[in-house]
Amino acid sequence: MSTERGQWGSRMGFVVAAIGSAIGLGNIWRFPYVAASNGGGAFLIPYLFALLTAGIPILILEFSVAHRIKKAAPGCFGKISKKMEVLGWAQTLISFSIVVYYMAIIGWTINYLSFSLSGAWGADTKSFFFNDFLHITDGPFAIGGLNTTMLIGLALVWVINFVVLNGGIKAGIEKANKIFMPLLIVCLLVITVRGLTLEGASAGLDYFFKPDFSVLGNPKVWLAAYGQIFFSLSIAFGIMITYASYLPEKTDIVNNAFLTGLGNCSFSILSGVAVFSVLGYMAAQQGVPVEEVSSAGVGLAFIVFPQAINALPGMNGIMGALFFICLLFAGLSSSMSILEVIVSSFVDKFNASRTKVLIIVTVSGFLVSLLFVTGAGLYILDIVDHFVNQYAITASGLVEIIFIAWFFNLEGVRKYANGMSDFAVGKWWNFTLKFMTPAILTVIFIFNAYTDFTKGYEGYPVSALVAFGGGTLLLIAVVSYILTGIKGSKEHEEDVMEGVEM
Repeated sequence: MSTERGQWGSRMGFVVAAIGSAIGLGNIWRFPYVAASNGGGAFLIPYLFALLTAGIPILILEFSVAHRIKKAAPGCFGKISKKMEVLGWAQTLISFSIVVYYMAIIGWTINYLSFSLSGAWGADTKSFFFNDFLHITDGPFAIGGLNTTMLIGLALVWVINFVVLNGGIKAGIEKANKIFMPLLIVCLLVITVRGLTLEGASAGLDYFFKPDFSVLGNPKVWLAAYGQIFFSLSIAFGIMITYASYLPEKTDIVNNAFLTGLGNCSFSILSGVAVFSVLGYMAAQQGVPVEEVSSAGVGLAFIVFPQAINALPGMNGIMGALFFICLLFAGLSSSMSILEVIVSSFVDKFNASRTKVLIIVTVSGFLVSLLFVTGAGLYILDIVDHFVNQYAITASGLVEIIFIAWFFNLEGVRKYANGMSDFAVGKWWNFTLKFMTPAILTVIFIFNAYTDFTKGYEGYPVSALVAFGGGTLLLIAVVSYILTGIKGSKEHEEDVMEGVEM
């Protein structure tokens, strides 16, 4: 191919970028709540078990295949079997579906970073978030107008991502992550240290860590652990395949996978300490149990934590700014990786100019993301996020693992990874990918579908779930088949037709 493919400047550059992709907003605002509400310290047992039996094995799988083939997801799966190129495009479109609303949330963090310095959210942080900031409407079909304040933050986030990705792999993504990740860790450590010195911090940590071993007999806790691992490691929607395709010829695949998985999990636990130490102080000030002030998702980030910041005895603005800087850097490190999946997929297939593809993807993505800065944006975001994460990614991961584990040379993939690595993985790796992980993903998919069909989702009307949730899934499927049917460049088509052996 005439278009030169980028490459990481160093092994550490790749690992930092991979960990940066895995570390997202969910590590800060989802993991602590999931852990605390599923047995506290006892949750770490199924969580680490899930990491070793699903998270790291899938990372090794994706790193190995992508390193061998040197293509993004569509080209990678297409080279294994032309019919499976559609899976790669499905993962690419899943990434597009995620990045258009993820950018909006990162934009909120920029807005709230400025609010934190002045305390603009006031005493009633819930009313401020929903009414003064979001200008939320009555429902998902009441779109409303564009919110100028959110639009500015959204545009800035897209510009930052464009500038970084336009610099390429080594000078763009790698360099940015080497700046973002250390700053993210430093900011989180400052929050942690400050939180631990607050009155009531011990109660927060007790709620977070106190083990309830009785929950280990509850299958839902194990499903929650596997779900958290699966969705927090950036696997099964093209990111790790794309990143690993830029690895140099000599690299340690197994070690890279362990470093990425353990680095992500360590950050999640540190986030839990930071969040619950502050929430413990907030609960002490209000004279209520910690569980009454704990929350997850946007509620924690944009309602509960601003309340906690208001209650601090000092350094309110600084602590608020540090928290939203953490969210900003965590969000940017992930958004860059998601956007790279889309760009790399089109560059690979059509041998197109990276800059031209990036411009098209950025402009089209920005236009779609305008939907999420309207009065109905939060409703639509919530529905799309739920359907993409619970159904599209789960199904994508299930198909990917079954396809490679059962219809490709899985043992050859293991030997390839071992040949590149300082220490080898044994036959247990084959077992987890052939039997354990597919079984668990199937159960997660069925459980989520049963729950949604019997109880609905968050009280939304069925019409909204079908239109925005089902509609997104349908578009992913249809457009994936269309893109698979379009011929790529001559060099790409010839390369894919050659196939690959492991």
